[in-house]
Amino acid sequence: MRSSSFLQEHQQYRPPNKPENHYGIDTVVEDLQASQISPPRQISPFNGIPSPENPPKIVESGLSHELSHPNCTSPTGAPSERLIATLFYRKTAPRVSNAVPSPHTTPQNTQSPTQHSAESDLPPNMAPSSSLDNFPLEPPVAEPEPLDHLYGSHISPMCITSFLHLMSSFPLPPGSTDLTSAHRCLKLDATTERHPLVVELTLSPAPSADYLSLADLRKHELIYRFEREWNVDVALTSDTLWRRYPRLVVFDMDSTLITQEVIDLLAATIKDPPDLAARVADITHRAMLGELEFDSAFRERVKLLTGLPANIFTELRSVLDVTNGVRPLLRALKRLGVRTAVLSGGFLPLTSWLAGELGIDHAHANEVEIDEATGRLTGEVKGRIVGKERKRELLMEIAAKEGIALEQVVAVGDGANDLLMMDAAGLGVAWNAKPMVQMEAGARLNGDSLLDLLYLFGFTSEEIERLTAA
Repeated sequence: MRSSSFLQEHQQYRPPNKPENHYGIDTVVEDLQASQISPPRQISPFNGIPSPENPPKIVESGLSHELSHPNCTSPTGAPSERLIATLFYRKTAPRVSNAVPSPHTTPQNTQSPTQHSAESDLPPNMAPSSSLDNFPLEPPVAEPEPLDHLYGSHISPMCITSFLHLMSSFPLPPGSTDLTSAHRCLKLDATTERHPLVVELTLSPAPSADYLSLADLRKHELIYRFEREWNVDVALTSDTLWRRYPRLVVFDMDSTLITQEVIDLLAATIKDPPDLAARVADITHRAMLGELEFDSAFRERVKLLTGLPANIFTELRSVLDVTNGVRPLLRALKRLGVRTAVLSGGFLPLTSWLAGELGIDHAHANEVEIDEATGRLTGEVKGRIVGKERKRELLMEIAAKEGIALEQVVAVGDGANDLLMMDAAGLGVAWNAKPMVQMEAGARLNGDSLLDLLYLFGFTSEEIERLTAA
């Protein structure tokens, strides 16, 4: 049994009547027990303001509260340069690891080396072996391993940690030394009710704009690789007042508000020649990819529709397939007082009808000439084609008419002819878009419901349910 005192355990014997001039180590220690070595430190009571002496955290029974305020507000006169990163887990498009067997195949489902199917585990950028003319000049870049297979099919803590580590590698503005962050979950997995699928992170300060602008940051290779590793989409926006309060949302129609391309539906009604639908669909696809000039491509396709009856637009109304989430999204926007518009490179009869059905405030599209004698399409277009330049002009005209600043305008589209419209708006959103549009747009959504647009404004799933309730 030992005490906590080294002196008590090891002190030497001392006679009871020691000389007065004898001062040993024991005497010194005993004499100091009744005195104070240093003056007492003035201890001020905790007044609620965090300091090095008073850590910014309160821990009591059943309560743990952080009192740190580095990310609340900026000093007077100093601009607040915060960055919002909204992470969407791409649950509908899981990546298959190249290192593990594909879940789509079984050991019994074997195929010869010469066979290749859509379910193959070969990465999409693997060099072809059938034609030397198509062989790449450089070896393909290796795909990153999908880490969500290891850490969970959701936005895991490791995913957030990896993203914060990535963002810390970018230079901060001059005078800033630390990067602070906060995050909140906007949407949980409905099956588990505990795994986050949409997470919003606030980073302060934003990376130095002198080193890397926001537009360039969105296209950065590290961001793209992170998305591939964790199977997520990252939407980066400045934390401004206008992000949370949009006043005008402008939509493309084909492959955005609806899942089809109207001009392809029209071509499919013509049976002679039999390959017309395929030819029109090919031109449409190349125009959306940006390989063809939209105006000339549209005139070429309309010319192929010569002779169609004018009432074909009425017959196609029942065929239109409205994109999942569009109706509740428009209901929520209307309750928020947000104006809406559809700017379509398609045809005005169908665009106007759809806008009326969905309650959209403004509708613009192309008008085709109809022969009054025969009641059929002549193959010509009236007036100016609603292409990429015209869409941008119409967006600015509607915003000016409604008295809305462009910073409070959101544009949603999927094709190359929507890029100028997206660039003019405060936020451009690519919806299941073509590759070039995905890279150029301010944000991208690749889910199964357009209702996900509301998460970019900072709404939680609970708030969205209230906004969309019938």
